[in-house]
Amino acid sequence: MSEIVRYSVPGVTCEHCRMAITKEVETVAGVQSVDVDLERKLVTVHGKGLSDAAVRAAIDDAGYDVAEAREDAA
Repeated sequence: MSEIVRYSVPGVTCEHCRMAITKEVETVAGVQSVDVDLERKLVTVHGKGLSDAAVRAAIDDAGYDVAEAREDAA
């Protein structure tokens, strides 16, 4: 079963933010796709066997802080 995890990332404001986060999060094991919604300030990650800590670290490596996360089953 695929997982969907959404992260609230208040600091995302532009296309550079979207590209930086996408590039880092795509390197995390199990990630199948990443969507960065600039208006809602949400990073949505689809994948299998996702590590919350690894995704948070990737967002941090891109230079952004996660405010909160919510996981959904897909």
